[in-house]
Amino acid sequence: MSLRHAMLGLLARGPASGYDLMKMFEISLSNVWPATQSQLYGELGRLADTGLAEVVAEGPRGRKEYAITDAGLAELRHWITDVEPNRSRRSDMLLRVFFLDTVEPEQARHYLRERAAAATEQQDGLAKVRELIAEGRDPLSVYGRIAVEWGLRFSAMQREWAEWAVGQLDQLPPR
Repeated sequence: MSLRHAMLGLLARGPASGYDLMKMFEISLSNVWPATQSQLYGELGRLADTGLAEVVAEGPRGRKEYAITDAGLAELRHWITDVEPNRSRRSDMLLRVFFLDTVEPEQARHYLRERAAAATEQQDGLAKVRELIAEGRDPLSVYGRIAVEWGLRFSAMQREWAEWAVGQLDQLPPR
């Protein structure tokens, strides 16, 4: 996914200022695609420059409200239906697991316990997001719940795997 498509998706819901988009991003997409304020505002400018979005209103202190254009909506739809998702198989975390035998056994266990703790922390954060959108019936809430549920299940799997992996290390003979 690109930030470009995330912004187009939010603008497809209706016109919004950069500030409004930042707030929507924080409560919805930041769990699956984090971005900074400067990245969001920079992308808004690029969307306008390429004709995928346009400024539809300007207010005090340079506030601009953007709307998706027909070309932007076509690009978003093309990306959703025709562009194969990135299926990157690289994992910095798993690469480290392959080499845990180069550290002391307790350090290896600690590394895996930290992965379990990080997954639990992620799961707790996603549970709070789920509570925020639980009652919404608008499309952003419904699809947001679907995405949050994936995150909850994925983080649960990561935690369970890390706990299992510690158990595997416990079965190794002492050095």
